[in-house]
Amino acid sequence: MTEKSSTTAISVSQLKKMYGDVKAVEDVSFAVNEGEIFGLLGPNGAGKTTTVECITGLRRPDEGAISVLGLDPQVDREALHPVVGVQLQSSTLPDKLKVSEILDLFHSFYQDPANPEELAQALGLSEKVGSYYKALSGGQKQRLAVALAIIGQPKVAVLDEMTTGLDPQARLDVWELIERTRDRGTTVVLVSHYMEEAERLCDRVALIDRGHIIALDTPYGLAEKVTGGKQVRFVPSQPFDDGLLKTLPEVKTIEHQGKHVKVVGSGQLVNVVIKTLARNGVEALDVQTEGATLEDAFVQLTGRHIHEDTKAQST
Repeated sequence: MTEKSSTTAISVSQLKKMYGDVKAVEDVSFAVNEGEIFGLLGPNGAGKTTTVECITGLRRPDEGAISVLGLDPQVDREALHPVVGVQLQSSTLPDKLKVSEILDLFHSFYQDPANPEELAQALGLSEKVGSYYKALSGGQKQRLAVALAIIGQPKVAVLDEMTTGLDPQARLDVWELIERTRDRGTTVVLVSHYMEEAERLCDRVALIDRGHIIALDTPYGLAEKVTGGKQVRFVPSQPFDDGLLKTLPEVKTIEHQGKHVKVVGSGQLVNVVIKTLARNGVEALDVQTEGATLEDAFVQLTGRHIHEDTKAQST
């Protein structure tokens, strides 16, 4: 990742938004630096989409202050439109416009736009430029939406669940394009519930749950801080008392996953676990080691996995 500016591109302070009696967002505050990819991560219904809709001026917050490139999204909407690109979770375009016509139309809106043919190529849409919008698959429409969000080479791009419904190769293509977009100086706000996506792309992430930010750090820093940073997963040659490992200072948690045992901790975790088991007549088989993940951090902070208790409609 490239070195980031310390200049603030987006500032959100004590943001609150209600839908009737439902608190979608409550007291959310964070800042995004120029030139970084900043992730808003959490399950559906956590408040991610509401937050970015307030940032982009699509919704009016009930309370709080927002600044984007020094502008107020509610007061300065016309000034923000040329410099902020947005890809929403769902968007609708005229069925009988061709992909090439849509790209050319959006290309005409900006003074210094990206090349539409190059964008189509990068997103695997070259073979579809002559197709009508209604003929596109859901994944193709999603990729087109990403293209339209960045075709103006905006100073800020807000991408909401940009790879939902994409196959693995298409997802990788989009990731590479977003990295190139960031390297050209665009600040990116990435909304996602895919932890792998955030770990690959984001310089910093904010975990949101039930309308509150519960943690904010780099992906690695957050995972290491919350979970201890290391994991070892193995199949014991015979049953053993968890107390053998729980008393070790390097061990944070022990979890049984079918025939496997996962131990999370720090320091010389792997060596200590294997040696302690061996001294007690237990061999660790099929040993797998890895660093802690954002998913692990979310589980530690909330007691549930990010895909649990999701709603059909995100907020």
